[in-house]
Amino acid sequence: MEPTSELVRWRPAGPLRPYIAWYSGYQEAGVAPRLHRGLPSPYLTLIVSLHEPLVMAAHADQRIPPGRYDTLLGGLHTRPALITHDGRQSGIQVNLSPLGARALLGLPAGELAGADFDAADVVGPFAAELRERVLEATGWAGRFTVLDRMLLARLGAASAPDEVERAWHRVLASAGAVPVADLAREVGWSERYLSRRFSVEIGLSPKTAARVTRFDRARRALLDAPDGTALAAIAADHGYYDQAHFARDFGEFAGCTATRWLAEEFRNVQDPGAAPPSDSAP
Repeated sequence: MEPTSELVRWRPAGPLRPYIAWYSGYQEAGVAPRLHRGLPSPYLTLIVSLHEPLVMAAHADQRIPPGRYDTLLGGLHTRPALITHDGRQSGIQVNLSPLGARALLGLPAGELAGADFDAADVVGPFAAELRERVLEATGWAGRFTVLDRMLLARLGAASAPDEVERAWHRVLASAGAVPVADLAREVGWSERYLSRRFSVEIGLSPKTAARVTRFDRARRALLDAPDGTALAAIAADHGYYDQAHFARDFGEFAGCTATRWLAEEFRNVQDPGAAPPSDSAP
């Protein structure tokens, strides 16, 4: 079999964009078996498998045993999850803002923090129906249209408190550089109360969310950097004190060094760079 590899990224329908960053459709066949590290990021992850189940070799929460999933939902986490395939994999990944958890999942993102779930255990029969309708669709555009239609039908009015939303957007806009004291002052809450409410709605404390956001930006920059770019330069550009500081965070969040991650992971089909490609839907 001639190896094939395909990745398509798509922006969701307008009303979903405050809650979903993008859809990623991926398909590989006839390639070498691979281990993929699902790294901490500012997004919850919903994966709808297509022709093969998603194989989780290790969850971010190591108390959860390995498993195979038709649909998987993962909360924000600070440890890597390990995904494997035997040379074939296909599915769609939905990158969901934690602010969209109440509106689309019916619960705060904090209830999913640090773990991965069979999506049916969270959203019930909707998970199987979503996969069935996606499989019936023709082509990537048809599959993404199904996602839009079914997720729009679930979209509710529930939302996080305005103060948490403002704090979360400030964390993202600052790439994790804003101090918690500044966040609390800007939203008019004490640091303790902000941390408690933020953790319930987002799934991480403000300080940890800032670290994860900074790490996510830095490791995506590392993936996209020209060969020979120094780790120290990427560290400095993303708010780390020095290369050693970046290396410590990388080891904690990825479970390996940046050099090893690049060697194992470079251009993995499930882990594209930060921005949608130019041929994505507007």
